[in-house]
Amino acid sequence: MRLFRILSAGLFCAGLIGAQNAKPAIGCGDLRSLTNYEISIASALLVPATADAPEHCRVSGQVLPQVGFEVGLPTEWNGRLYMFGNGGYAGEALDSAARRATAARAMRLGYAAAETDTGHSAAAEPLGSFAVDRQKFLDYAFRSLHVTAEAAKLLVRSYYGGPPKRSYFEGCSTGGRQGLTLAQRFPADFDGIVVGAPVLNFSGTMVSYVNNVQALKAAPIPTSKLPLLAEKIYAKCDAKDGLKDGLIDDPRRCGFQPSRDLPKCDAGDQPGCFTGGQIGALEKIYGDVVSQGKRVFPGWPVGAEIAGSNGRSGWDPWMIRESGSPTEVAFGETFLRYMAFPKPDPAYDMLQFNLDRDPPKTEATNLILDATDPDLSRFEQRGGRILMYFGWADPALNPLMGGRVLRAGIAAHGRRHGRVLPPVHGTGHVPLQRRRGRRHVR
Repeated sequence: MRLFRILSAGLFCAGLIGAQNAKPAIGCGDLRSLTNYEISIASALLVPATADAPEHCRVSGQVLPQVGFEVGLPTEWNGRLYMFGNGGYAGEALDSAARRATAARAMRLGYAAAETDTGHSAAAEPLGSFAVDRQKFLDYAFRSLHVTAEAAKLLVRSYYGGPPKRSYFEGCSTGGRQGLTLAQRFPADFDGIVVGAPVLNFSGTMVSYVNNVQALKAAPIPTSKLPLLAEKIYAKCDAKDGLKDGLIDDPRRCGFQPSRDLPKCDAGDQPGCFTGGQIGALEKIYGDVVSQGKRVFPGWPVGAEIAGSNGRSGWDPWMIRESGSPTEVAFGETFLRYMAFPKPDPAYDMLQFNLDRDPPKTEATNLILDATDPDLSRFEQRGGRILMYFGWADPALNPLMGGRVLRAGIAAHGRRHGRVLPPVHGTGHVPLQRRRGRRHVR
């Protein structure tokens, strides 16, 4: 988790430089009177200091129609606002232990801390099922982020008697997409944004999940063969950077080809080899997803096949699972059922998705949900800064989609628009707690 802590510490320390603590100008309970037609302040309670968090005013509220939010306002305020993002299809309980811990970490450093559930409850509407309600889909995609930032700034102005000097956002996975969405759609909301492993091309990612699921459905690969697959990949790729250290520095320079580099079974499926069908499935996973002759999503880079500290391959349970359906099925199928097409179909089977014919049908959703606009000039012109990172061995999200968008922005707007640094080798999906095989962030 060292790199994640460095990135977060950099954001926090930048906010602390020159900061002078401010105290509340009004009582915590007085914030309830900010309720208006659009915003409802359900509660505003002064919470005594504990070992985990300082004394703070905890405000719970809702923006029409159902965007829930919480803001923690520390009594000793450093003049900054910090908002953190969501994971997956969001809808997390705002008072969950993990989210309370994140808010407490920020408040210990003097930040006002804000969060949102994006407009729905995952407990009541799991995965993407909430998107049958068009407004909830729009709130999840982008609106909840802006209205929560606006509500948080209103509370800060009212409580401390002035606006925040700086506002920061941090998120990974879906939270990373949220960060880029804010920079693209609402460039005035935040001054600094930390973007980790963003699912910025959400629609394309789900189409790639379909590609993987269909390939492995036609030729299943048991988890017992993943160590052999990892062994052959690392034998081919590890030393490409001149150092054999158990890390693949850049998968793009590897040149691994399943049809050439894997042992082939002579007769039937056997433990120490791969059948022709299994090799074909791997070729599809590592190859680009193509629709009507055009690449719609990059192929998966090698590296996540290796086992992590838990002894399981990074592909398990994302692409392949010992028992039950892999995670890609749940995430991809709910997208196709409730978000991808104009009319939701709860019975839609992702195996019926035609990879050549159907991707264009998701274009309306792409415009709403994806954060792939390379033009960040408005955010840059107001002095905004983004720090984005990805892990090469991410089994959940393809790091190649991030570099393509940033490079397009640099090509269109020049070097001052940004710099593309190499993804973190040997690192899976953030938080960055392990060098390899890190599972998806929750």
